[in-house]
Amino acid sequence: MVAIKSRLAQLSAEQADAVDSRYKLAAGVKRQMNKVFPTHWSFMLGEIALYSFIVLLLSGIYLTLYFDPSMTEVVYNGPYQPLRGLHMSRAYESALQISFEVRGGLFVRQIHHWAALLFACAIIIHMLRIFFTGAFRRPRELNWVIGSLLLILAMFEGYFGYSLPDDLLSGTGLRVAMGGITMSLPVVGTWIQWALFGGDFPGTIIIPRLYIIHVLLFPGIILGLIAIHLAVVWYQKHTQFPGPGRTEKNVVGIRIMPVFAAHGGAFMAMVVAVLALMGGLLQINAIWNYGPYNPSQVSAGSQPDFYMLWTEGLARIFPPWELYFGRYMVPAVVWVALTMLVVLAVMTAYPWIEKRLTKDDAHHNLLQRPRDAPVRTGIGAMAVAFYVVLTLSGCNDIIALVFHISLNATTWMGRMGVLILPPVAYYVAYRFCLGLQRSDRQVLEHGIETGVVRRLANGEYIEVHQPLGPVDSHGHPIPLQYQGAPMPKKMNKLGSAGRPGTGSLLRADPVAQSDAFSRAEHESEATQLAVLKAEQERARGDGNGAGPH
Repeated sequence: MVAIKSRLAQLSAEQADAVDSRYKLAAGVKRQMNKVFPTHWSFMLGEIALYSFIVLLLSGIYLTLYFDPSMTEVVYNGPYQPLRGLHMSRAYESALQISFEVRGGLFVRQIHHWAALLFACAIIIHMLRIFFTGAFRRPRELNWVIGSLLLILAMFEGYFGYSLPDDLLSGTGLRVAMGGITMSLPVVGTWIQWALFGGDFPGTIIIPRLYIIHVLLFPGIILGLIAIHLAVVWYQKHTQFPGPGRTEKNVVGIRIMPVFAAHGGAFMAMVVAVLALMGGLLQINAIWNYGPYNPSQVSAGSQPDFYMLWTEGLARIFPPWELYFGRYMVPAVVWVALTMLVVLAVMTAYPWIEKRLTKDDAHHNLLQRPRDAPVRTGIGAMAVAFYVVLTLSGCNDIIALVFHISLNATTWMGRMGVLILPPVAYYVAYRFCLGLQRSDRQVLEHGIETGVVRRLANGEYIEVHQPLGPVDSHGHPIPLQYQGAPMPKKMNKLGSAGRPGTGSLLRADPVAQSDAFSRAEHESEATQLAVLKAEQERARGDGNGAGPH
């Protein structure tokens, strides 16, 4: 056995050497495998979106094998007794078959739906992290645009996906958005309606068209955008928060092989496991409760998923303002569509808007803490408040029913809230940022509060502060310059409470072993500091910004 393994290793080495002698891959692969990525937890938010998309692809392939996107009318004779004998489309019948007759079909349907929600949620939170930390600034404007396009595509991909089963809920959503808004467009509305549905709503071709877009066109575009996004991140290197040894010209973290790859693999397993538990234990989109779509019926509580719910809220609270141009009328829902376009356009173009207002055109590889950019943080808080108010307005009928409030009152609450709460959120966030800045400067100037109270010779009581840096001849702290890194606010962060020893939960390591671990850790830290110092001196010396990457 040992001889066989040795022979296989020798053959593998010979083949690898033969490939490298032709294509010169070894140097490039080694350089790429030595790339360094920061280890901050917030950088993993984008990976959640990536892993959710992988689950979406795999589960979508499984569902594609059994789903029939046909609007041909059939009579249901399946195992679900309450719907037997009803006329329905073949699409709805095949969705019921997947849920009740295909082995694992309901589980795959539900994990697919939960993965779609997690995909959109992860993109939103990831973009909020990028926005609040300024990671979209030059030279990374392209990745912000790609992220915006991914969010927009995820919204419409999810909308088209839950429209495919052709149940009463999805049909109502399809009628409201694609039917109502397109018909309301002046001059071209009727032409667009006929182009989409092949006639009056619902027609007989919309489900097959949405199916092609959902399973082929949009996934291909999303996959391409993700590939471009990762390639740009790889080429431009990752951003990082300010800290010891971190400059605009280096990246401090862990190598992609093997540590970062192991972290990523474990994290992907966790995301898939959580989605599997949600798909198996948490019911979502029980289409058999709604019945087949009937244009003469409207399901109660017909809200879309959260990523499209803000558009529903915008339509519900928008005033009934209609404009008349000769024989053409512009109904209120057109303004809803235009508002959506403005919001998405401003989101996509924000890097250039901020650059125009701040005149900041420099390269930025170090991130900002949200408190250090109070105006931007206030704008982000205002946008979040705007989104939350519209999302709650999208389910104002349910709120009115549950809390026994007038529906008209909830509508006016949404109208007033969308005008009042965003400016309030901006002001509160702005003042919070200034207060946090003053708190950091106070620590740099006076040190950390120790909780030790001392009485002076004149009877005055003072609290002793622990300086973070050197002191002058009178023992007063010399104020330090703020460099964007988090400030320690408690003595424990300086190690005053000691550190826990090594060992398991029930038994500590022997003293000799614990001392050996401590010495090895100190030597490793000293080596890393020496390497960082050498790289910084080299970067300052040659000015090319090499650094560890």
